[in-house]
Amino acid sequence: MQYSLSLQLNSEDDTQQFAQYLAKHVQSGVIYLIGDLGAGKTTFTRYLLQHMGHQGAVKSPTYTLVEPYKIHQKEVFHFDLYRLNDPYELELMGIRDYLEVPNALFLFEWPSKGGDEIPQADIVINIEKSEYDLQRLVTLFLNDEHIYLALKEQLQS
Repeated sequence: MQYSLSLQLNSEDDTQQFAQYLAKHVQSGVIYLIGDLGAGKTTFTRYLLQHMGHQGAVKSPTYTLVEPYKIHQKEVFHFDLYRLNDPYELELMGIRDYLEVPNALFLFEWPSKGGDEIPQADIVINIEKSEYDLQRLVTLFLNDEHIYLALKEQLQS
């Protein structure tokens, strides 16, 4: 990835604001969400989907592997690969059908478990817990200069 940004989120409100900034600039592509259990990957996803216009609940797809959403005629697929034992299981569950949806947004928690069955990321969001309860260190990696500059400007203001 060509560009990176680091930011500290001190509260859930900060997480929501970061998701709001990203929702303004990302409507399709592949996002990897990396972090330990309880780091806030699903919380971030919930806020991202809400800021994209989703009105209902956002469930963790830990047991179902994928939760599909349709937001303003836009397809979004939230994958949680934590319980995956072998990347080939994705082939068996029909991941190709999801990946062939044009202009969709794909969110992958635990992408390292997907191997070559999942596409390369356009954006990687690494969330690290700190010793302080809700504080998180987020590092964002991306190749799109336009999104990088826009986020950098918003996050620094």
